Amino acid sequence: MSTAEKKEDREQRDITEHARLPARTVYQIVSEEGREQMERPDISLWWSGFAAGLSISFSLLSQAILKHSLPDTLWASLVSDFGYSVGFVMVVLAHHQLFTETTITVILPLLADFQRRNAFLSVRMWAIVLAANIVGTLFAAAFCTFTPVIASDLRDVMIEISQNAMAFGWWEMLFRGISAGFLIALMVWLLPSAEGNGFNVIVLLTYLISIGGFAHIVAGSMEAFMLLFAGNRGVLEIVWHFGVPVLIGNVIGGTALFAMISYAQVMKEI
Repeated sequence: MSTAEKKEDREQRDITEHARLPARTVYQIVSEEGREQMERPDISLWWSGFAAGLSISFSLLSQAILKHSLPDTLWASLVSDFGYSVGFVMVVLAHHQLFTETTITVILPLLADFQRRNAFLSVRMWAIVLAANIVGTLFAAAFCTFTPVIASDLRDVMIEISQNAMAFGWWEMLFRGISAGFLIALMVWLLPSAEGNGFNVIVLLTYLISIGGFAHIVAGSMEAFMLLFAGNRGVLEIVWHFGVPVLIGNVIGGTALFAMISYAQVMKEI
């Protein structure tokens, strides 16, 4: 091979290594992941979703640990909110099933091939994963409340954080849920292009959810259950003022906005 050919080959490798993945390639990666998830057995989805619920509980716990260790200043929350990312890092890197990730992963293949079987598999997966996530956070909240696993003063900080997160009206929770759903779907879309920087993508976007005061149905359910067990909220109040608006918002943000826009930009190319 001549010197000129070697140089051209080296330049071509450099271009390939530094080129961004095309949108259609990202779509195919995320969509294929969704197809594989939809075909998983019920029991596999359940235990993966339950594990995600347990892991996401460390978001609130990590926030509380940082907040408890910091002085009571204006900037303290900017540091303690990094704790919110911990649970998401655990869930995503462990490949556990988180409901808000499925608002894009199972919707993309459904949009590309809308048929009764795919619609059934999508609804089935949503139902199992969401239920398993919530049961996981319920178990985690009960464990933190009724066992001596954490000190009482740290538990009080967890409850304080939870009260602040729930201090919004129905419509505010809905729109805060839309923002969180959009950001989680964006995280899923960015991960195939992260090239070893997935950790940074997860931390950046989930930290933005925390400092923005946005609402996530699974991470927020840990906060809701802590308030329930502390006697600060009732079941109906949690379901109606948190569960319903945030769930609707997350689905709108992840599916109606991000997933459909992502599909629209590649539907003529795939």
